[in-house]
Amino acid sequence: MKKTSINLIILFAVLCIFGCNKKENQSKTHPTSMENIQISEYGVTSKGDSIKKFTLTNKNGMKVEVINFGGIITSLTAPDKNGKYEDVVLGFTRPEDYFNGNSYYFGALIGRYGNRIANAKFTLEDKTYEVDKNDGPNSLHGGKEGFHTKFWNIEPVKDAKFPTLKLTYTSADGEEGFPGKLTTTVFYTLTDDDALEISYEAETDKPTVVNLTQHSYFNLSGNFTKTILDHELQINADKFLPVNETLIPTGEQKAVKGSPFDFTVSKPIGKDINADDDQLKKGKGYDHNWIPNGSGLRSIAKVYHPESGRVMEVLTDEPGVQFYSGNFLDGKFETKTGGKNELRTGFCLETQHFPDSPNQPSFPSTELKPGQKYQSKTIYKFSVKK
Repeated sequence: MKKTSINLIILFAVLCIFGCNKKENQSKTHPTSMENIQISEYGVTSKGDSIKKFTLTNKNGMKVEVINFGGIITSLTAPDKNGKYEDVVLGFTRPEDYFNGNSYYFGALIGRYGNRIANAKFTLEDKTYEVDKNDGPNSLHGGKEGFHTKFWNIEPVKDAKFPTLKLTYTSADGEEGFPGKLTTTVFYTLTDDDALEISYEAETDKPTVVNLTQHSYFNLSGNFTKTILDHELQINADKFLPVNETLIPTGEQKAVKGSPFDFTVSKPIGKDINADDDQLKKGKGYDHNWIPNGSGLRSIAKVYHPESGRVMEVLTDEPGVQFYSGNFLDGKFETKTGGKNELRTGFCLETQHFPDSPNQPSFPSTELKPGQKYQSKTIYKFSVKK
């Protein structure tokens, strides 16, 4: 055999060994995320539609369960100071309760427009649009048949570093009164540092308004019969939006300093919730939009539950966050831990643009035009304080 041929054979063998080792090392470093996604049957709607549940699991054992109805998060576990993972989001015990209204919006994706639009109408490019009036005189969370009632196409994302779901829904032009065909894509990613990352995208074929958010209720105790009044909350915001009698912002951006709305320093949610304050009376507690300091993806809020040691940090690139203290929970449904979902047994931190922005030019715009892409990101990160 010629020397040249021998050298080529040796070179080929070395390359094969290197390539195999590289492939093996990559496999060890980045295990396929698909192995950490399970798909199962969840329930059947009254119309006979089958609902599937997707369970994401990270290397620590944290789990997030999502169904393709409403993009709803039905369960999310987080560790306590003893390392015990427990479900920390409110939800129904029976699948049919999600399908038959879900007036609390438990765990749902919200659109087209999260929060309220005054008098259920707005003007865009000299044309007035009337949308569904489902909250007194106003429109709330996209209307009665908003995104929380829709079937989302869900598929696991192959080759993702962490278990990830891609959810898509196309809203027809005129759905719930909103203009334009809107295609929305949402990614749920569960990372190995116990964070749920939510990325939103949307595109339209006509000028429209878009304000997407996620409506999970949290109770870090893991016991949904307990109130959230002992949870210590910090919101990195110097201002909030006062509201009128129907919870529409007045347009004022008011300083929180010296008021019950000052969470710049961590304090129990229940400390000032019953204060003699006009805004608290209108909201029956906290149901207002704060204006987080800074811009871009930043930490805007942190919640600590002393008894369990659980901590939840919220990061977002949105200009606003709606803190809602569960003022309309009324005990009509059983919780997943027994008992009822009573008043203030859960709280929401809904990252979003401001309520009623289409009618208030001084607020950050929610208009989306053809050729533009709506993009937003929010992270709920869990840890422990011992």
